[in-house]
Amino acid sequence: MFRLPKGRLFAAASAIALSFVMALPAAAQVASPEAEQRAKALVGQMTLDEKIRLVFGQYSTDMPSKHFVTPKGGRPSSAGYVDGVERLNIPPQWLTDAGVGVATHRTAKVKRERTALPSGIATAATWNRKRAYEGGAMIGREARLSGFNVLLAGGVNLLREPRNGRNFEYGGEDPWLAGVMVGEQIRGIQSNRIVSTLKHHAFNDQETNRNTLDVRIGEAAARASDLLALQVALEVGDPHSVMCAYNRVRGAYACESAWLLNEVLKKDWGFKGYVMSDWGAVHSTTQAANAGLDQQSGWPFDKAPYFDAPLKEAVQNGHVSPARLDDMVTRILWGLIASGAMDEAVSDRSAEIDYAAHAKITQTDAEEAIVLLKNNGVLPLAKTAKSILVVGGHADVAVLSGGGSSQVYGSPAMIVPNEGPEEFPGPMVWHPSSPVKALQVRTSAKITYLDGKDIAVAKKLAANSDVVIVFATQWTGESKDVESLSLPGQQDALIAALSGKKAVVVLQTGGPVLMPWLSKVGAVIEAWYPGTRGGEAIARVLTGEVNPSGRLPVTFPLSEAQLPRPVVDGDTKNKELRPTVDYDIEGAAVGYRWFDLKGHKPLFPFGFGLSYTRFAYDSLNAETSDGLKVSFRVTNSGQRAGQDVPQIYVAPVAGGWEAPKRLGNFDKLTLTPRETKTVNLSVDPRLLATYDEAKKQWIVRGGAYRVILARSATDPVREVTVTLPQQAYDLHGRKVP
Repeated sequence: MFRLPKGRLFAAASAIALSFVMALPAAAQVASPEAEQRAKALVGQMTLDEKIRLVFGQYSTDMPSKHFVTPKGGRPSSAGYVDGVERLNIPPQWLTDAGVGVATHRTAKVKRERTALPSGIATAATWNRKRAYEGGAMIGREARLSGFNVLLAGGVNLLREPRNGRNFEYGGEDPWLAGVMVGEQIRGIQSNRIVSTLKHHAFNDQETNRNTLDVRIGEAAARASDLLALQVALEVGDPHSVMCAYNRVRGAYACESAWLLNEVLKKDWGFKGYVMSDWGAVHSTTQAANAGLDQQSGWPFDKAPYFDAPLKEAVQNGHVSPARLDDMVTRILWGLIASGAMDEAVSDRSAEIDYAAHAKITQTDAEEAIVLLKNNGVLPLAKTAKSILVVGGHADVAVLSGGGSSQVYGSPAMIVPNEGPEEFPGPMVWHPSSPVKALQVRTSAKITYLDGKDIAVAKKLAANSDVVIVFATQWTGESKDVESLSLPGQQDALIAALSGKKAVVVLQTGGPVLMPWLSKVGAVIEAWYPGTRGGEAIARVLTGEVNPSGRLPVTFPLSEAQLPRPVVDGDTKNKELRPTVDYDIEGAAVGYRWFDLKGHKPLFPFGFGLSYTRFAYDSLNAETSDGLKVSFRVTNSGQRAGQDVPQIYVAPVAGGWEAPKRLGNFDKLTLTPRETKTVNLSVDPRLLATYDEAKKQWIVRGGAYRVILARSATDPVREVTVTLPQQAYDLHGRKVP
């Protein structure tokens, strides 16, 4: 059904094969000579005005307060529109936000109803490359049939700040896991012959003062953390556009940083596509263009239409060279041609969307994303249970979603009066997939629902119930960080009041939360924001129809005091403040690496997740004749079929890294009871190396390295030691002679 762009060697490999041996392509991005030639030929035929037309994008949603009307030709209530050149058969660019599905902007009177995947962090929690690819392909399919050919997707910002309001959109705290999973989603999107972005380049790791924040970090640490996550996603997904971030980096705005755009992205990584701005992230004409920004997007969010008449004047006056403008336009056309968007027109054919098939995709994603954090035997729910009390979270009618520009409206979306902000990133939207109704068709027990507002009433009824299930929620959204990692409102008090061995807590959150009641409840599952069919997914895991197989893509701390920054830098009330955030505090030691470095014991470690069955590991072997290759066997030693996520961590015996160990690779496999499978994985040399700024190389220091087979970052099972020779690798992980 989905056609892959020509010349994509990496895309030609099946997602299933990739789950066994994960090795990135030798080059950062394989350019199509034909696409490049076509793009340059078209640029040679264009007038100055036509070139300017392609580098200037406008918002495509009416904004009465700014006296802005959707541009002619734009799709209503969408992210943006860029004019085409009809005489040269260059199509317009129709842009939509698409982090978890085809979004509709909040001011629209009529919302575009589309399928919502679980949140990005939920998909990362599947640790399943195939799930990420399939979800991306689903989004891309709905986008194409909705008339969009450029998707604002591919969020890979590392989870440095657990209180970040946009963590739910991203891929977690580890650069390899995040880069691979988001890259696969991008690859899936572009299989529909449309363009996907990769965002936000770079270090947009908090929302507080995001438009003015100045990130300070050394280059070696940057290359081994946030930049490595972006680079891996670029190599895996081959996105044709990259979106630069709001914040400043080392003094310069990300969208006018020559280091980030010209040096790192285009020169070092070999990126052939175009850089578009985030909406409101442009602050200049000449400086931004010369620093590597190729397209201003989302006017009028910026203070001026910098890449419209001002850019034309700058070119005519010689402040921006004609060659630079030609490069900007060539890159945009290359993206459209190489993706197939140039030659396969999009139109509104939404009647052709197969919502039933897409619902199955999102439900499978949600089921594999659910992480079983604690279980004293109360799960799966016993068939002998005669009474179940469900409390809170509107579980009788819906599941929660995250807010902001990525908001997808279901069929129909539910908005609860007097809940959540009316202003952006609101409204708070719920998807009408009821966990209670899904449970009712799977159990003969009597199910009673309470909203939980009266704790005393809930406590009284809980005393006479066989099982109590509390649905706890934490709503997060773009532009606003949460004040703390505690559950909002009186939810901690409610859970504490209903605690006991028969109490189950279902969390729907945008990231990690604190759990002061953990020792007093029988079971906890993390369901994240589970998407269009989230209620069905949660019920199937609770009842045991599905074996829980999610693993945490982020460390859950015991307290905020364990974080590199116990308090978020900046001031939520002063949006004009220009704070500096010091990422050199942890450098590349993000998440579990920071906890390892400091010896902190987390509430739940990175990579953690329980199961209803058991898995045994043996026969660990590591070979170093041609890079580091690892093999081992996994056996389902339990009584249920299930999926497991074995993880390989690597650590130099002599130390010398930013933290004791790093994730080297992972796999996800399905096993029936007593079944054994052999897994073969390779470790990218950049994960074994340190970055040499002067040489622009990755250097693997010669010596002994531990290869650890583990269930999580704190649960090693098998270990071998290997000796690696001193070796230099280039920026793409290729040996330097």
